[in-house]
Amino acid sequence: MEDLRKHFPALNSCTYLNTASNGVIPKTVIEWRRQHDLDLMNHASVFRDDHKTHIEQIRKTVSCFFDTSTDETALVPNLSFGINTVLEGLPKRQKILLLKNDYPSVNWPVESRDFDVCYAEIDENLEKNIEEAVAKHRPDVFMFSIVQWLSGIKIDFEFLKQLKSYHPNLLLIADGTQYLGTENFSFADNAIDVLGASTYKWLTAGYGNGFIMIKETARQRIFPRTIGFNSAERFESKANETTFMKHFEPGHQDTLNYGSLEQAILFQESLGKEKLYQKIASLSAKAKIYFAEMDLLKHETLLRQNHSSIFNISGDMDLFQKLRENNIICSPRGGGIRVSFHYYNTEDDLERLVEALCQ
Repeated sequence: MEDLRKHFPALNSCTYLNTASNGVIPKTVIEWRRQHDLDLMNHASVFRDDHKTHIEQIRKTVSCFFDTSTDETALVPNLSFGINTVLEGLPKRQKILLLKNDYPSVNWPVESRDFDVCYAEIDENLEKNIEEAVAKHRPDVFMFSIVQWLSGIKIDFEFLKQLKSYHPNLLLIADGTQYLGTENFSFADNAIDVLGASTYKWLTAGYGNGFIMIKETARQRIFPRTIGFNSAERFESKANETTFMKHFEPGHQDTLNYGSLEQAILFQESLGKEKLYQKIASLSAKAKIYFAEMDLLKHETLLRQNHSSIFNISGDMDLFQKLRENNIICSPRGGGIRVSFHYYNTEDDLERLVEALCQ
């Protein structure tokens, strides 16, 4: 595989282990953005004449990458917008199962509305806890992050299929922000009904872009109210002619930000995403072995067979400052230090981290 670091100048000045906070944008995406803005500056409305065609092209790229149809995909500025739009379209007083201490953009929108909320614990027995909570509370909806932002715990997709088979009326709504872009994912082959994501992390697309995917079978349960002129097909269209997914795209769509997402996806594909994902898995497995040997991981991580590329290692703010002094970029989270490994990281990055931890 070609030297990836040449595409990411930020990696030349530090050991970057903070993709769980912010992915590094490739040079190719920045170059495309620069040309896009020059075209807008030089041609104004003429440049925007074809923006709907461009948006549909972006939608096709995103849907193909995650194995779904364009009719099930909407481009949204971030996960929070998409999730709030879904929740506004759910009947009130529905019972929703959440995970305790899940990402605020997942839990807060539910907790701040008129829903009946119940919870399952996040630990090494995550799937068992969910199963027991579903049996006890009989929720209408289970809403969760695929990968947990604090610990890196990843939910088992086979478990979700089994859960759905036992509870076919349970609506599964997921946040894929800390997961999508780290391994192959097929929305068509997954039990999840609604999947949203911001794409500034593992998809390295920068801010202001994301998407939400909703299966045809879930639409009889969700009645989105958001609407705007862009939701219409043409000037002569009426509001009640708006198609389901267009409720998630009410205003003028930004070809710069959504185009950045497309370019980031095309960049992954140009390098061979299978190789990239194998690299992430291999590096993460080695990191887990190192951290386990150094007694830096909690049981909830050690006892999980399949883990993500995010780790929360034991350490206080003094250790965090020492890592920063060693030019290792990471984040203090959840009482520990969160480090994360993406395809542009190397074994040398891991070795530098281990060396600094042992000092």
